[in-house]
Amino acid sequence: MDLLADVLRVAGVRGTVAATVHAGDPWGLRLFRISAAAFHAVTAGTAWLRLPGQPPLRLMPGDVVLLPTGSEHGLAGDADGPLEPFDHAASKASLATDGRLDVGTQPARTRILCASYRHDPAVTTPLFTLLPEVVHVPAGTPGAGPLADTLRLLSGELAEPGPATTTLLDRLVDVLLIQVLRAWLRAEPTTPSISWLRALNDPTIGAALTALHADPGRAWTLASLARHVAVSRATLARRFPALVGETPAAYLTRWRMDLAARRLRDTDDPIEVIAHAVGYTSEYAFSRAFSRDRAIPPGRYRAQSRTRHAAPAQPPAAPFT
Repeated sequence: MDLLADVLRVAGVRGTVAATVHAGDPWGLRLFRISAAAFHAVTAGTAWLRLPGQPPLRLMPGDVVLLPTGSEHGLAGDADGPLEPFDHAASKASLATDGRLDVGTQPARTRILCASYRHDPAVTTPLFTLLPEVVHVPAGTPGAGPLADTLRLLSGELAEPGPATTTLLDRLVDVLLIQVLRAWLRAEPTTPSISWLRALNDPTIGAALTALHADPGRAWTLASLARHVAVSRATLARRFPALVGETPAAYLTRWRMDLAARRLRDTDDPIEVIAHAVGYTSEYAFSRAFSRDRAIPPGRYRAQSRTRHAAPAQPPAAPFT
């Protein structure tokens, strides 16, 4: 069981390439907050990432940045020049042709791949909200060679598109997200970050989390989980909340509810079957737990979530919307 892969799978995290910006001086774009994670990779030239109240960050060729909560930000050719609000009409005209967005008046010297990541709203186990406002992986970061290789593949595909280019680019963007998360986990930020994501770096608590994900329907107790990872109950009771931010029971309950919510929405499995699959001995016990977690009984949740899910799909949010 790969814990990060399991969360990404259940959360349905998917990336979509929004545009490739070709910028020639002078240029500056203001990008408003979006309800998704925004991603930028500089494939040629340089750019400045500018966030309100923060010093500008210079991006070099091969740098990638992830804005996990889609914060408002600017991309520009200099650190303090004007930023123009993104022109939606012009962007649609440009993106309708080849996905290229030309900005500035001089010949383009900077190219930036822009993408976004969405996740299933039925899943409440956090991922993007656990990360800092900006995750920056500079070119040449130790251990980031695979990320550079993926960027080269992206650049090559953008330069010479072929059949299914859009699908290929979206898959490569999914790969990039995993590589960025790996780089962030290796970086060991100096400020403490209490979350299941940070706990992956702890062998004992990482093993405990993996066990819960591998068999969420098991009747886990603090004692049985401690035996599984070969530590005392007291050690597990102390270290798990210190690293994850909640007790093993609270974490497991939330994960079970995420699994159940997806099955309620996406399958016709009886509620009793779903209840047993996520570790409850009766439909009544499950219904009580689900109602506490989601503020709605499972049957009503199934009906409402299917109605919303059946609504016409909206295009994925781009970093410019």
